[in-house]
Amino acid sequence: MEKAKRYLVFLFGLFISSFGVSLITKANLGTSPISAIPYVLSLNFPFTLGQFTIAFSLFLILLQLFILRRNFKAEHLLQIPISVAFGYFIDLTMVLLGFVAPGSYPVKLVALLIGCVILGFGVYLEVIADVAMLPGESFVRAVTQTWKTDFGTTKVCFDVSMTVIAAITSLVLAHTLYGVREGTVIVALMVGFIARLFGRLLPFVPGLLFGKKQESEAAAAVENGQGGRVIAIGRQYGSGGRVIGQKLAQRLGYEFYDDAIVQMAAGTTGYTPQFVRQREENMTNSFLYDLVNQMYAYAPEEESPQGQRLPG
Repeated sequence: MEKAKRYLVFLFGLFISSFGVSLITKANLGTSPISAIPYVLSLNFPFTLGQFTIAFSLFLILLQLFILRRNFKAEHLLQIPISVAFGYFIDLTMVLLGFVAPGSYPVKLVALLIGCVILGFGVYLEVIADVAMLPGESFVRAVTQTWKTDFGTTKVCFDVSMTVIAAITSLVLAHTLYGVREGTVIVALMVGFIARLFGRLLPFVPGLLFGKKQESEAAAAVENGQGGRVIAIGRQYGSGGRVIGQKLAQRLGYEFYDDAIVQMAAGTTGYTPQFVRQREENMTNSFLYDLVNQMYAYAPEEESPQGQRLPG
């Protein structure tokens, strides 16, 4: 039952994401990096953006097969129906938004930003569903797993490569730069941050949609008078604080949390556990910090559902 609910949430998130991509495209300031190549091709050939999106996604899946080889699992094939659905959703939402044709630059910019918010919310829903990844992010994951590269850096390189290839394709086919503009950069910078912002503003949604055993147990403990007390032990490397805390928890009958704190921080901020663990001493809530590191919202860490990602 929960699995079916998660797939429904993912499908709904996929539709919302396609709506955001279409509105961004309609703003005519450039589309998202992952959609840049399909969009440029759709402007020069008699096929729709959704159709080229499907074809490009299947190409990325094929590349994953060559990169992963024996590590390519059957679950990766789930990307095929997801890609088909996403492509058809894009064509559907492009038709639904047929009336949108912003004229002045400020109106185009507003439409672009609204599209970023919608796309970010769609990504957020896909993340909390925690059932699958789109081919773009799955391709980056395959590269990082095979060649042990940093996910954030690889994601940035992937987005930049898609944008550059789209720009070159536009110059070759149309002899002008069309489909890749300042909006492409704005989308690349903002969508990940917006998705994680939704995660911070709506931390209760996963529990509301899917239920969380730990949350229900904690609530029952508080009702029975067993909760509400926390013992925090400050420690330095080599001090033995972890062992002391563990023994104290056993003696008092308390739950013991160590790495679990990192996992919870990852779940509420959108960063991966590894990213939080490496930077826990200097992480901040500043907008600039989030903006610079927003690509880590998609890093493939299975410990946290925030390790999913997305269309970008």
